[in-house]
Amino acid sequence: MATDNRINFWRRNAKVPGRYPKDTKPKFNNIKTKKASSFHEFARSTNDAWDIDDEEDEEFLGTFNPAVSIPPGLHTTSSTQNQQHQAGDTESAVSHRTAPPRTDSPNLQDVQEEDTECKQVNGKVVKSSSDAHLNTSSVRSTLQKQQSLPVRPIIPLVARISDQNASGAPPMTVREKSRLDKFRQLLASSSTDLEELRKHSWSGIPREVRPITWRLLSGYLPANKERRELVLKRKREEYFRFIEQYYHSRTDEHYKDTYRQIHIDIPRTNPLIPLFQQPAVQEVFERILFIWAIRHPASGYVQGINDLVTPFFVVFLHQSHSVLFRNIEADSFWCMSKLLDGIQDNYTFAQPGIQNKVKALEELVSRIDEDIHNHFKRYEVEYLQFAFRWMNNLLMRELPLRCTIRLWDTYQAEAEGFSHFHLYVCAAFLIKWRKEILSMVDFQGLLMLLQNLPTIHWGNEEVGLLLAEAYRLKYMFADAPSHYKR
Repeated sequence: MATDNRINFWRRNAKVPGRYPKDTKPKFNNIKTKKASSFHEFARSTNDAWDIDDEEDEEFLGTFNPAVSIPPGLHTTSSTQNQQHQAGDTESAVSHRTAPPRTDSPNLQDVQEEDTECKQVNGKVVKSSSDAHLNTSSVRSTLQKQQSLPVRPIIPLVARISDQNASGAPPMTVREKSRLDKFRQLLASSSTDLEELRKHSWSGIPREVRPITWRLLSGYLPANKERRELVLKRKREEYFRFIEQYYHSRTDEHYKDTYRQIHIDIPRTNPLIPLFQQPAVQEVFERILFIWAIRHPASGYVQGINDLVTPFFVVFLHQSHSVLFRNIEADSFWCMSKLLDGIQDNYTFAQPGIQNKVKALEELVSRIDEDIHNHFKRYEVEYLQFAFRWMNNLLMRELPLRCTIRLWDTYQAEAEGFSHFHLYVCAAFLIKWRKEILSMVDFQGLLMLLQNLPTIHWGNEEVGLLLAEAYRLKYMFADAPSHYKR
């Protein structure tokens, strides 16, 4: 790229940080003929980059199991209450690709708050409880009044989540049981040793204890066991106060563009997993993202942040037999907030964090595998053209959801997992496809490969090997890149 173009490459003039015009989608036969001369132009050509290859989650559709109904009061029409549709697999497929049906899974409606009563009014379910301000019937009514917003179809779905330890599922090995016992021992102590918990979590967290472990490792819960319930109660109440205080402002002139973009992006989050097309679930995501956006004006809402809610929501939903559905929403908000606190410069104006990380990846790969680096240079492939999405979405669009959850076990065990170790994971991920990359001898073929890497059948073994290689690179190139950690 010419020197003058490099100077202006990151210059942009966007009204809302991270918000890109949707004039066109990237067309590979256009990319090479006209290179971006500014970050704004590049963003315009890649604004839908994270929507490519959503088919990776299609495998979930055949492995999602026992019924967990969306709670009464969260459906928006009575006509959908008795309809069921098999939903895509979620956190439960992290350690097993398939799980036989289970009929004794707890319904979310069985764990609804006891003080919540539901009644039929004009064919709609209405809650007469203290949290009536969250009633999604009123939310849907408000959305329908806003003619400028796209109409979202109501999908007849009762999402279901599988339990791998249900009857018929493969029994735990002696090693797995031993690891689970160790985690339970650590979690049961009066003050959990977080360093020891991180040490054991690095190689994966047992599904049964993942929800509480993630809450601890993210910094949402204190190590002191006696304080946890008090902290949970206080933080959950605080979140719902935010909703009371701010959510009504989504139609205000100052925030309506932000809310509109969130409303558009939510259906595109894991579009092939029916759970995330459930209107009640989408409304949960809308509230989480809108509240986060207005509480973080330096960045606001940026495309890609919507994906980061998903792993927390899925992991905590597994614990639905003991956690109220509304509390899953609050916990997902706080844990996502903790994650974003460490990488917020990825989403501020011009996204400088991503710029630095992509440049760091280029420098690191040039030292690790000069052949790949020179191959990209020869065919004029810019790292930004594929690695932007890797950094913006933390590889969530490159890996199946089950693999993302396993990856995040390690990221939360690392001191700077999301902000620093992720760089080495991306490098290891790129080198993993060395043979395929070097076999491509044209620009379009390389870009197509890098944006459609075949990971749909990946599981724990492949993620474990990827993390092991990333760990090796981290210590072999601990000083590289020198400018990365400033």
